[in-house]
Formats: sequence, C-alpha cells, structure tokens
Amino acid sequence: MSDFLQNILGKVESALGVDVQGALQQQLQSLLQPQNLEALLTRADQAGLGDKVRSWVSQGGNVPATPDEIQTILGSDIVHNLIAKTGLPADTVLTALAHFLPAAVDKQTPQGVLPEAGAETKQA
Repeated sequence: MSDFLQNILGKVESALGVDVQGALQQQLQSLLQPQNLEALLTRADQAGLGDKVRSWVSQGGNVPATPDEIQTILGSDIVHNLIAKTGLPADTVLTALAHFLPAAVDKQTPQGVLPEAGAETKQA
C-alpha cells in the first residue's frame, strides 16, 4: 500500500474510530467467491471496464480503479449492502474498495484465470 493511501486510510480510521480494512475484509470474502468474480467481470464488461478487471485477474500488473468505477463495477445494490454491513460512509467504502479490490481479485486468481464456480477460494 502506498504511504499516501496508508496515511489517508489511517486518518479516516482514526476519525471514524473504525478499522476500515477489517470492516471490509469479511465483505470482500463474499465478493471473491468464484461465481461473484464471474459476475464482477460480466458487470465490468457491460460498463466498458472489463479490461481493467481482467488486469486484476491476469498475472501482469493491476490497473487501478477509481471509487466511481468500483461503484459501476459492483453496482449500487452491492455497494449499499456493503455500506449497511460495515456501517461506514459510502465514500470510505468505495475508496477502500478501489484500493483493496484489485489486489484481492489478483490474489484470488494467481494463475491468471478465474476459478471455477465450484472451487474453494483462499483467504484474501
């Protein structure tokens, strides 16, 4: 994590009295299930962001995503669900996901391909 982003997350966590990464960790596990990764890629393709998400899956570097792109890729329902489950503000959730989601998807796809829907996933 860049020092700049770490500093921002640290300030947000201090201001809110919340561990942003910890609050999102459990929710990320659900998003990283094989069937959800496929849906994520499908939504990204529909939004014209498929190449960005494919970079997270591939063995090359991860193309970063903006909070707005994360909202588009995940969809409003998932974002609102994450906000409700974490109790964090939307901007905080989206900013944290913009940082954590590409690396988490990359970690779940070490071979550069999406896991099969029946496969177990590793802990992110």
